[in-house]
Amino acid sequence: MLIRNARRWPSNQGARLTVDRLAHIPVTDVRIAGGHVAECAPGLRPVRGEDDLDAAGGALLPGLHDHHVHLRALAAALASIQAGPPWVRTAAELEARLHEADAATPAGAWLRCVGYHESVAGPLDSQALDRMLPHRPVRVQHRTGALWMLNSAAINLAHLETCDLPGVERDRNGRATGRLWRMDDWLAARIPGQPPDLAAVSARAAALGVTGFTDATPDMSERDVAALTAAVTSGTVAQRLHCMAPPGIHEPDQPKVSLGPVKILLDDGTLPPFDALVRRVRAAHAAGRPVAVHCVTRVQLVLTLAALGAAGRLSGDRIEHGAVIPAQSLHDLRGITVVTQPHFVAERGGQYAVDVPPEDLPDLWRLRSLIDAGVTVAAGSDAPFGGADPWHVMRAATRRAELGPDLGPDEAISAATAIGLFLGGPAAPATPRVIAPGQLADLVLLRVPPPEAAGSLASDLVTATFIGGDPVYTRGP
Repeated sequence: MLIRNARRWPSNQGARLTVDRLAHIPVTDVRIAGGHVAECAPGLRPVRGEDDLDAAGGALLPGLHDHHVHLRALAAALASIQAGPPWVRTAAELEARLHEADAATPAGAWLRCVGYHESVAGPLDSQALDRMLPHRPVRVQHRTGALWMLNSAAINLAHLETCDLPGVERDRNGRATGRLWRMDDWLAARIPGQPPDLAAVSARAAALGVTGFTDATPDMSERDVAALTAAVTSGTVAQRLHCMAPPGIHEPDQPKVSLGPVKILLDDGTLPPFDALVRRVRAAHAAGRPVAVHCVTRVQLVLTLAALGAAGRLSGDRIEHGAVIPAQSLHDLRGITVVTQPHFVAERGGQYAVDVPPEDLPDLWRLRSLIDAGVTVAAGSDAPFGGADPWHVMRAATRRAELGPDLGPDEAISAATAIGLFLGGPAAPATPRVIAPGQLADLVLLRVPPPEAAGSLASDLVTATFIGGDPVYTRGP
């Protein structure tokens, strides 16, 4: 494959990357052979039998890598009912949507709803859901992904009353309320259904220029990793896959799949003792694996930094989300990569203004201040708990006024820098990959030159996506 007349995205993704510099990138040609970039030079000519693509001056980037996503949950969400903003905003709208889905679903089948927030109809439990739809099993997932809410029919079918796990919320009489905390696997094992359509997720991502995922699902088992590896091997998932998994999981025998950091999930209500957290970090490091710690509150971040200080740091250690970062913690984050989701400001900014304590608002979803403090930063979609389009994430990182409330405008970064949030490698999210001989030919071609790409950050810019030199998406003929 020869891609002619392309403008290679520059490897320097620092905050000083300007639109002016993007305007002076020369046209070059890129030859792909054996899954890698073979040549980069102007004036290359196709050899006999070689595919020849004229980029017409379009930007050629390393393929985008989504550094934090939940693939199976995303696939399931595509086949689920949206139960929260912006699709549903009131209790009446939620009830109407449930009845609409009920009429279109075979009798006895479960209804799976996602994206719920209390602003719609307050805290949901079985009684509230029974008033909306009592005769069919219904489960509703909170938009954070931490909580499932079941109606009485679902409680009975799942035999929830006999479950003694601590995630089951019970009333003063000891009866299950239908609210289940961090019990995804338990619930999924008790519900009949088809496996999620990972092929649809992969195809959508390829059309957006995504060539790799880091799956951040917590407590991934050997069986989970094997299933995802099989999906990559079969071609169901075209992208490369980096899996967060506990120590002891075997490295997959598939060159497109690798094991990433050990995910540590923190919730304020069930924070581990400090010594226990230190032991978990040390165990991961002893296995040669960095940690990726879920931090969405001030206390979670402070606890994590203290634990890393006691256990010692390992190259590759990460903070996931970093939703609230006090200014005094910025210096302590140097040497740790923060994988953040700036689009939550656009998607949830109005609710943050209501729900988040005023003292936390200045520290919410930092971006520019992290970079200025010398902290390495990358981005992930957190889909399905955030929008899956990386170009939307990039736009949100620029804090464009039309995207939502004026929340943290000083945290805006340039569009060129925002693109760089998705150009790092899976094991080094903040280190940009380059298009050079010997590098993997995971590439995305845009239909416009770099300055225009940075100016619009639109998902319809993608003309073609290549993984290992193979085209997995092409736009038009």
